[in-house]
Amino acid sequence: MATQDDLFGDSRSTEGNGGTLPEGASERKAPATAAGNGVRPASWPPELYALAQRLPPTLRMGTSTWSYPGWEGLVWDGSYSAQQLSRRGLEAYGQHPLLRTVGIDRGFYRPLSASEFARYAAQVPPDFRFVVKAPALVTDALVRGEGGRGREPNPAFLDPMLATNHFVAPALEGLGARTGALVFQLSPLPWGLLERLPEVLERLRTLLAAQPPLQDAAPDGVLAVEVRDTAWLAPEHLAHFADVLRSTGATYCLGMHARMPPLQEQLPLLRRLWPGPLVCRWNLNPLHGPRGYDEAEHAYAPYDRIHDPAPAEHALLARTLAGVCGHGHNAFVTISNHAEGCAPLSVRSLAEEVAARMATAVP
Repeated sequence: MATQDDLFGDSRSTEGNGGTLPEGASERKAPATAAGNGVRPASWPPELYALAQRLPPTLRMGTSTWSYPGWEGLVWDGSYSAQQLSRRGLEAYGQHPLLRTVGIDRGFYRPLSASEFARYAAQVPPDFRFVVKAPALVTDALVRGEGGRGREPNPAFLDPMLATNHFVAPALEGLGARTGALVFQLSPLPWGLLERLPEVLERLRTLLAAQPPLQDAAPDGVLAVEVRDTAWLAPEHLAHFADVLRSTGATYCLGMHARMPPLQEQLPLLRRLWPGPLVCRWNLNPLHGPRGYDEAEHAYAPYDRIHDPAPAEHALLARTLAGVCGHGHNAFVTISNHAEGCAPLSVRSLAEEVAARMATAVP
C-alpha cells in the first residue's frame, strides 16, 4: 500500500529512465532534411535534443493537434497557413525532439477510415504514438443540433459494435504500432442518466469488454475513458468506475478541463488502477470556465507564448509522470493551446520538470 500511496511522487525505479534515445528518435534529429511537402520544421537548439534524451522513453508528450501558424519558430521554420499545416504539417511536427504524440480529435465529429489513419501513421517516426478521440456517435448520450444543444437521446450511445467498427478497428488497422491511447471521451450526461450512473457504468463495461485486443497490432495501445461530469468520481461511484476499467484492461484519462475537479482530486481513481499506463489530456485552463474555449481562443491566439501559466498543475503532473514512467509504464499526454496559451511551450516546460525529477530519483 505504501508504494501505491507514494507512486505519484516517487520515481524510485530507474527502469525506463532517459539517457538513451528510443527507437526512431534519431529520425527527428535532422530538420534540414524536412519533408519535401512544403512544410519544414524549425531549427531547434541542441539543448532541446539534450532535454529529450533526459526523458524516459515511455513518456510521450505532444499537443492536441498541429495546425497552428503561430508556432512559427517553435515547430515550423516559417509562415504557413492553417490549411497548409493541417494537410502537410504532421511530418515536420513529428521531427520535433519533444513531440512524440499528437491528438486526433477530428474523428469525434465524423468517424475516420483505416486509410485516413494510415496516412497519418506514414508521416511520423516509428516511436511516435497517436492519442485518438472516439466519435460522438458512441460517446454522446444526446443527438445535438448545430449549437451543441441536445435534441434527443442518442440510440447509439455506448453501442459496442459501433465502437468497434467505427473507431477501434479502423484505428488499429490504420495506425498499427503507432496506436497510443484510444480515448472514449464521454460528453456531459443528461440528468436522467446521471441519476442512473451505475447502469451507465455497466453499459460502459460491456462496450470496453467487446473491443478487440490491442496488443497484437499495437503493443503500447490502451483504451481510455475520459468523462466530463464530476459524478463519475464521487465516492459512491469511484470503486464501481475503477472496477469497470480494471476488469476490461482500460484506464482512466485524466481530463484537465474546467468541467472536472483539479488534478489532485482525479488521482485517487488512477491509484486504484495501478500498476498501469497513464493518459492525460490537458484541454482548458479553468480560468475560462467550463464553456470557455471561445474566451481562451480570443485571449491566447495566435498561440505563440504562454499567457496563463499553471505552475501547480505542472508540478503535480510532472510528479505523476515521473512516478508512472519511473516504474517503466507508458504515459501519453496531450496539451491544448487553451491550457496556458502555447502548447509546444507547455510541453517543453513540463518536460523540464519531469527530467529534473527523473534526475533526482532514488535508485
